[in-house]
Amino acid sequence: MAKKSMQIRVLGSGAGGGFPQWNCSCPNCKAVRSGSIKASTRNQSSIAVSSDGEHWVLFNASPDVRAQLENFPEIHPKNKVRGTGIEAIVMIDSQIDHATGLLILREGDPLTIYCTDMVKQDLSTGFPIFNILQHFCGVIDHPIPLDGESFTIANIDDLEFTALPLKSKAPPYSPHRNDPHEGDNIGMIIRQVSTGKSIFYAPGLGVIEPHVEKAMGEADCVLVDGTFWTDDELASVGRPLLAREIGHIPQSGEDGMIEFLDTLEKPRKILIHINNTNPILNENSKESDILKQHDIEVSFDNMNIEL
Repeated sequence: MAKKSMQIRVLGSGAGGGFPQWNCSCPNCKAVRSGSIKASTRNQSSIAVSSDGEHWVLFNASPDVRAQLENFPEIHPKNKVRGTGIEAIVMIDSQIDHATGLLILREGDPLTIYCTDMVKQDLSTGFPIFNILQHFCGVIDHPIPLDGESFTIANIDDLEFTALPLKSKAPPYSPHRNDPHEGDNIGMIIRQVSTGKSIFYAPGLGVIEPHVEKAMGEADCVLVDGTFWTDDELASVGRPLLAREIGHIPQSGEDGMIEFLDTLEKPRKILIHINNTNPILNENSKESDILKQHDIEVSFDNMNIEL
């Protein structure tokens, strides 16, 4: 009997806006368009996970979801006119770059969606995608527990999922934007029961709390926030916002992601949700070399991870 393994497909590795961003002429975007740096274009972040290569859980639905699925034959319809290998969609948060793609998936059967109560509230009020979808395919939603209990998903054999609440802000359109609630943003432990292998996934990570540190230290792989290199990176494109203020730990500097990941001995370390301004997108940059020295990988679109 063939040995089982968990399969993770990086459908999109970029942050909101992708790379290059449509209206940006920062050094990275300008250079990738001209071909003057060694860099790959990137769709907005999303992953798919499976234990058998046929039945998949989609994490988030970015605005680029149609192109992402077209580039992923394993999820295409098989032996019938219409269908999909997607059994369910798990929402990490309700941010626009993670939820808008749900509208692109309206042509099929009802969407089975797992999300926290806070995400459901946002997607039924401030950004009422759930209400819109009821006029097309419909939504079958399931609550994600936040008490540390794991849950399973129908037709996804051998995998269990455990959500970890993360400190963050709800999206700008949320009714409780300035009143953070548990469940606005989560990380996810995905564990294969038969092998015990696990991955911790958190494309947005603003604070490494003790329960998050424990989960990351015990995982076989961490696929985590790689949005910005420096805290003040957005100043280069005229936006006076700090990375930590908008819920992202920068890679460099004191208490940065590199410093923390260096404390972890067990997991494979991979960054996802890379902003278009981040110098690590240039594979020949000094920042990319620094990551290699610390055994930290940068995810890319269509990357396959097997545990």
